[in-house]
Amino acid sequence: MKLPLQLTCVCLSLAVGTHALPDGLEKRGTPGFSQGQPFDGNGKGAPILGGTNHELDVQNPDNLGQQSTDNGVVPNLKWSFSDSKTRLLPGGWVREQVIQDLPQSHDIAAAQQHLKKGAIRELHWHRVAEWGFVYSGSIIISAVDELGRYQVEKLNYGDIWYFPKGVAHTVQGLEDENEYLLVFDEADFDKIGTTFNVDDWLAHTPKSILAKNFGVNESVFSTLPSPNPYIQNATISTKNVTGPAGALTGNASFVYRTLQHTPEKVPGSGGEFHKIDSTNFPASKTIAATFVTLKPKGLRELHWHPNAEEWLYFHKGQARATVFIGNANARTFDFRAGDTAAFPDNSGHYIENTSDTEDLVWIEIYKSDRVADIPLSQWLALTPSDIVAAVLKLPIDVVENIKKEKQVLIA
Repeated sequence: MKLPLQLTCVCLSLAVGTHALPDGLEKRGTPGFSQGQPFDGNGKGAPILGGTNHELDVQNPDNLGQQSTDNGVVPNLKWSFSDSKTRLLPGGWVREQVIQDLPQSHDIAAAQQHLKKGAIRELHWHRVAEWGFVYSGSIIISAVDELGRYQVEKLNYGDIWYFPKGVAHTVQGLEDENEYLLVFDEADFDKIGTTFNVDDWLAHTPKSILAKNFGVNESVFSTLPSPNPYIQNATISTKNVTGPAGALTGNASFVYRTLQHTPEKVPGSGGEFHKIDSTNFPASKTIAATFVTLKPKGLRELHWHPNAEEWLYFHKGQARATVFIGNANARTFDFRAGDTAAFPDNSGHYIENTSDTEDLVWIEIYKSDRVADIPLSQWLALTPSDIVAAVLKLPIDVVENIKKEKQVLIA
């Protein structure tokens, strides 16, 4: 059936109406990025007329080509925990980011985990190291190492734990609601042979062997839980632990209390920078980290990391970062709370707080024993100034005034 001309026009208007622009916007030379449209107002680009997630386009203007310095092909380096499948469990939930979610994260997997009061992340161990950061509520961690040394300790906001590969452990929530970031030094964390839950093991061991191992009657094990509860409700532990090998304390401790330590020096006066690695947390031999607060409009100076990929978790605020991977390839990303990212090994980058009023808070993770970076400014300042001026075609007096000390965070 042939539609009347008037009805055809109405249908066409409805088809594109969801992406309609104010009259003359494109013609006036106004960029469309802030409205989620990929045109620069100078003749490049055009409005999106097909299907798109407009809210995401508005949140990610740099994906639309806002930065004219972006070039070449840089893979996606960003994943949001909001895009992860959340696993609901009695007493809490968990959502992960593994290599299948963010293929460019070759070193690190991570998760957000939530426990209600008394809920237990059941007893388990991993083939890889586990690192955790409490950002809401309070928890108890309990761990035992190969020497029979133990640690049972309460952790609050900002406190960190590190369990080396193979260390037996568990976590219990203390407040009404408790939540923390988990990090693992294995990107393919969900593959078989990575996590070992105690109930799963006992359920697949003959009861006669269990009875012989523990010196009790087989009937004791008739109520073993079905594997794997993962998180389960319980009451808060009140029992003390003692043992012949003693507690894990001092340099052997699996706990680091971030906010009880003085932050690193920040000559750029742009915020607060905590470094947590084997130099001040000796147990943490395979995961190094920073906990960073950047003031509004502040800048984490241009730099790169010579020893590892950088994995990031953005906890609060809004950010922008351009990642340079060499051979004229660079891409800019926009970040919000709950986003994660993986910057390639030795790639050049910065992080900018794009808010006028809100601090930007994030965590950096490296599969390494230490945090290491080389700032662009310090490199140039400690290279013969005439060489730098010749290569970059800069006035020599400009080069000679570049700061020789790491600025870290610039206000």
